[in-house]
Amino acid sequence: KDSVADKVKHLEAGADDYLTKPFSFEELLVRIRALLRRAPTQRADIIKVADLEVNRLAHQVRRAGKRIDLSAKEYALLEYLALNSGRVLSRTMIIEHVWDQSFDALTNIVDVYVRQLRAKIDDGFGSKLIKTVRGVGYSLGEAAE
Repeated sequence: KDSVADKVKHLEAGADDYLTKPFSFEELLVRIRALLRRAPTQRADIIKVADLEVNRLAHQVRRAGKRIDLSAKEYALLEYLALNSGRVLSRTMIIEHVWDQSFDALTNIVDVYVRQLRAKIDDGFGSKLIKTVRGVGYSLGEAAE
């Protein structure tokens, strides 16, 4: 498994590096540091979900080319949903990320903000992007029902 042919095969298959056993932890750490140095550190400046665009630098939102004005919390909620597009986010996850604190588990603050966000993001557009997953949370994605 440590022949040149094996290394070439794995690297051509998409591996970023190849380390044969036995290996030293010092070598492993040096290789990890090298990979981290080469890894892209920039975040996506514009997040696109269907016809929705979230411009993270300008803190602006557009849907089908139309600018949508949001409050700071509405923007933070939409940005978090967009960054996790297609994933279902629980109310607890949303509270911890958007509000950076713990709220009473029975609070409906997330539901209130999602309702406000829906009124701005989904109302008046053909497809609904904000989806409720009953008993779990919310997700942002195409063709939400």
